[in-house]
Amino acid sequence: MLTETDRQIAKEFQRRLSMIVAVSDIYVFGSRARGDSAGDSDMDMFIELENLDSELRERIFELAWEVGFETDRVITTVVATHDQLQYGAMGANPLIRNIERDGIHI
Repeated sequence: MLTETDRQIAKEFQRRLSMIVAVSDIYVFGSRARGDSAGDSDMDMFIELENLDSELRERIFELAWEVGFETDRVITTVVATHDQLQYGAMGANPLIRNIERDGIHI
């Protein structure tokens, strides 16, 4: 379960991300989503987009760093396209299954 602070951080990240790309879905997963994080635990975020290239991937990484720096959180991102999830090997990845099961949709 996300704390209110973590939810606000995730929403701020989502807000800023939506200014640069159309986002299909964002989930927080891992220890912060489960509610068993330590104070210094990172915030794991899964982002699904329609399209992704190396420039956009870099911009998302930079945005995660910016929001994390401002909020005293390390934000890590896993980014995939709809096609990668539906038709590629990523859709069968156990991490993706864990996100679907335990992640919190933002």
